[in-house]
Parts: sequence; C-alpha cells; structure tokens
Amino acid sequence: MTTQKNAPVDRHCAVAVIIFILGLGTLLPWNFFITATEYFDDRLKGTPSSYGTTPVANGTTPVTNGTTPVTKDYEFASFMTLLAQLPLLLFTLANSFLYQRIREKVRIAVSLVSILCLFLLTAIMVKVPMQPDSFFSITMATIWFINSFGAVLQGSLFGLVGMLPPKYSTLFMSGQGLAGIFAALASLLSILSKTDKASAALGYFITPCVATLLTLLSYLLLPHLEFARFYLEKSQSHHGQLATPNKPLESADKEKEALANGDLNEYNNEPIITNGDFEASGTKEALFMIKQTDRSSVLAVFKKVWVMALCVTCVLAVTLSVFPAVTVKVKSVYGNKEWDRYFLCVCCFIVFNVMDLIGRSVTSMVQWPSKKSRLFPVLVVSRVVFIPLIMLCNTDNHRYLPVLFSHDVAFVAIMTLFAVSNGYLICLCMSYAPQLVRSKDCETAGALMTFFLALGLSLGAALSFLLRNLL
Repeated sequence: MTTQKNAPVDRHCAVAVIIFILGLGTLLPWNFFITATEYFDDRLKGTPSSYGTTPVANGTTPVTNGTTPVTKDYEFASFMTLLAQLPLLLFTLANSFLYQRIREKVRIAVSLVSILCLFLLTAIMVKVPMQPDSFFSITMATIWFINSFGAVLQGSLFGLVGMLPPKYSTLFMSGQGLAGIFAALASLLSILSKTDKASAALGYFITPCVATLLTLLSYLLLPHLEFARFYLEKSQSHHGQLATPNKPLESADKEKEALANGDLNEYNNEPIITNGDFEASGTKEALFMIKQTDRSSVLAVFKKVWVMALCVTCVLAVTLSVFPAVTVKVKSVYGNKEWDRYFLCVCCFIVFNVMDLIGRSVTSMVQWPSKKSRLFPVLVVSRVVFIPLIMLCNTDNHRYLPVLFSHDVAFVAIMTLFAVSNGYLICLCMSYAPQLVRSKDCETAGALMTFFLALGLSLGAALSFLLRNLL
C-alpha cells in the first residue's frame, strides 16, 4: 500500500501557488462589487457626462421645490449585500443534492466560465447608455448569478482542497483573505490612473476578468501535476477500498468483523496493534474508514458546536449589517475633492481587508479565549458596539443621528478594531468547532458551521436595510 513516504514533492511549489490562486478566485465577485459602490452609485444618479448613462431617467425625479434635483435612493449597497449572500445560504442547503449529481470538474469549470462571462458583461455595461432603473435591475441580476456560481465554486473547491495536506487549506484561506485587498488595490490603481471615470471603471472590471481566467487555467493545470494527482487519486480510491471487484462486499463484511475483533492477519497479512497505536498503515486506514460509518446525528453534533455556530452567525451578522452598506456613507471631514476620491477606497476597503487578514493571521500564534471559555461568547456579543460607533461617524445626509466621530482618524481607528475582531473571531469559531467533536464528526460539524456562517451573512445583509435608513 502506498504510504505518505512515497508521496511526490510539490516541485517549485506549483500546487501551492495554484491553490492560493483558487482561493483568491472564489471571493473576487463579492469583493470587486462591494469595492465599486461609488461607480454604481454614480451610474444610478443618472449622470450623463461620466459613463454610458442617459440623462434624467425613470430612476430620477427632475426637481423638488422647483429647483433641487432629487435622485431616487436605490439602496444599492444593501440590496447588493443581500443578493450576494442569499445564494451562499441557499446553495449551502442544496449542497447534498447538487454535489452528488454533478461532477466536481463540471461544477468548478462551469462556475468559473460563468463568472468570467458575467464580469465581462459588467465591464461592457460601463460603456452602454442605460436608464438607471434598467441598469439597477441588470446589475442586481448579475450580482445574484455571479454569487450563485461563486457559492458553488467555493463549496466545490473546499472539497478539493480537503483532499490535499492541511497546509494547502491554509493557503486556500490566505488566498481568500487577499481577495479583498486585491480588489481594493485594483480600485485604488483605477483612481490613480487619472483617466476619465468610464475608462477607469472599464479597467477596474477587466482586472477580475483576467484574474478569473487565470483561476480557470490554474484549475485545469492542477490534475496534470504529479503531486496533486497523487493525493486526488488516493482520496478517490479510498471510497472503494473495502469493497472492490477483487474483494466482494461479503469479504469486506468479514474484514470489518475481523477488524472489530482486532485480527486482520487473515485478510492482508499485516500485524495488528490493539493498544490504539496503529503502526500498520493499511490496518489504520481500513479501520478509520469503517468507523466513519458510525457517525453521530446532525442534532447530536449541533449540541456540541451550537455555541460556536451561534458565535460565527453573530460575528458576521454584525459585520454585514454595517459593512459596506453604512461604511460607504461615511465622508471625509476635510472636504478636499482630491482626498475624497481616495477616502473610501483607502479608509474603508483597504483598511478593513488588511486588518481582517491580520486578525485571521494572529490566530496561528494566539488562540484566546479558549474554546470552552465563557468569555468567548461575551467577546463575540460585545462586537455589537461597533454598529452605533460606525453609525455615529461622519455619514452622508445624516437625519436622525448626531455625528460624534467626525474626524477621519476616528473612522480609521474604529474600522481597524472592527476588522481585526472580525477576522480573529471568525477564524477561532471555525477552528474551534471541529475540536469539540470526534474526528469522524468533523465533516458534519464543518457543514453546520458553513450553514450558520451563511446565515450570519444573510441576516447581516437584511439588517443593513434598517440601519441604513436610521442614518
């Protein structure tokens, strides 16, 4: 039997680089759309001079009080957040049906090609004259479908990465963490280009097209690398290891009985170690596979991880309730037109994504509080304080709330703590949950945590409508 010692080497870290790129590609749709909220808001104002938008359209009211033009409030950021996160929740529920009936290669390839086509459509729309109402409807449909394919892609790639050694899962998560920074830097470069708004927006949306194409090519290359092929084939072969054409099911049943009695010599001539220290790799793997069938029920697993499940829901609900729907309404106190162009990109998106990545990275060195500490859920719930803190910043057109934190530095400080705590607590929740169950229940625990993660995102997106209208 092939052992870990016979595993090939990841030459030139080619598989590591590809896994990193795949992680980056999974979150490009979400990050490129939220970072471009200013572009979408400009288009929905019906301004004819900047993009391909026709003058005063169905989405605008020509005048109010005879003089002041009033633009229809589409609540773009809130609708975008909701329509981006609902597919993740729905496809998390549909995973068992979808993944059993459609091959992994088809799911991933079709998802990437579809995301590429939708990004191309978004780039083309930059130059197409369109009424704001029509533009809003097409954009919302694009966001729904692009994130639906993104949800399928993410779930499929998590399964693929799980077949590789654990460090590749870390690389995949790191790629996801950098997706937001990548989108924010692309936005910053488009602003620095000093070109007109339409050309800058076109260049911005062409960037994810190139990145998605690179992700697709990377995935197609992966099975041709010896290191990846070794683990992928090994994982697939394990599913039929106990019952094969040369070893019928009856023989496999006898083998199970022999394993239960601690004697497998009759079947594979390998020594059995019955004190729990399984040195014979064949016996260890076979016994592990048999025990996998003895899994706990979903309810039993939930009773062990419910605290972590509710914690990850709370963390993400708080985050998505104000980011980006409320944070994009914050304005610089200086009123400098040049700085205003960079303010949101730098102080909101770059600060959030960099600090979120730092928060995730810190968990590899420090994990406090412990998974059984009562302080952990207290810290999670305490993040609710960030909602009023952000809403009391210098938001645009505030009607009901006073401005207590008007300075740009105050906003950056709040965003820093907000983002670091988000990344840190999410990582702890997702890493603690599998530690609370038996190894054979880790898959069930992971599926539950993914569902509650998606639930938190959707609840936060829904809550953003209310909070945005309270400004």
